[in-house]
Amino acid sequence: MVAIQGFAGSFHQIAARQHFGADVAVLPCATFTELVQAVAQGRARAAVMAIENSIAGSILPNYTLLRKAGLRVVGEVYLHIGQQLLALPGQQLEDIREVHSHPMALLQCADYLNQFPHWKLVETEDTALSAQRIREGLRTGVAAVAGHLAAELFELNVLAADIQSEKNNYTRFLVVARPDDAQPVEQPTKASLYFEAPHTTGSLARILTAVAERGVNLSKLQSCPQPGRTWHYFFHADLEFDAPTQLDETLAALAPLTENLQLLGAYAKGLDDSKNLHSEPAKKLLTLA
Repeated sequence: MVAIQGFAGSFHQIAARQHFGADVAVLPCATFTELVQAVAQGRARAAVMAIENSIAGSILPNYTLLRKAGLRVVGEVYLHIGQQLLALPGQQLEDIREVHSHPMALLQCADYLNQFPHWKLVETEDTALSAQRIREGLRTGVAAVAGHLAAELFELNVLAADIQSEKNNYTRFLVVARPDDAQPVEQPTKASLYFEAPHTTGSLARILTAVAERGVNLSKLQSCPQPGRTWHYFFHADLEFDAPTQLDETLAALAPLTENLQLLGAYAKGLDDSKNLHSEPAKKLLTLA
């Protein structure tokens, strides 16, 4: 069982299928806090959690959740976000009066939706849930903005495909699990770290130099405020490397330069087709019950 944020047919479920296979059982969670708790409490063996979007940026609260939960990062998924306009079979564009979806999805599709000024835009808590409600209520004259999986699950027709304004829109998801359920990877190519930098001149520069000197690519460096310590930050870093020895050497070099250094997980780098990568998809890192 894999925990996802959102409802059946959501982009989180698409990401879970991409990583674990189409038959993976999912546990929908209303919030990211509930998702993390589901794994920490053993109700799910793993979770797929959005961490950043190529347009909207990082989801900062999720970095704090990850740090506090004590979970391990065991993989990642890059997912192209394509928004579809969905309605009941037989409906046509001229029949639509309302469009329902999450406010972010409506915003992502503003250029298309603005072509129909007579449509009423209704904000909801989830894209896929909007599609489900149309099916369950047999609501004519109402469309939803959601993904292809929602169309498949709720037997809705796609009135217009890929209506998002920015076509090159990707979300990165982390796959997380409890330490006891995480299986080590023989040849990891990416790692996620947590550390704090001393509040002294040049401390962060020395840390970055130590990473670069070992031929490691710092693909992500995210600062997050430390509660209770005004203007102090902790850092989440993603490192890409060719050999595990590079990671070991980097961690050894960072130890005296940082505070509270933690390895959150070493895993196989996900397939990021936004960069036209052609490596093999990430290996399945968990055996799910």
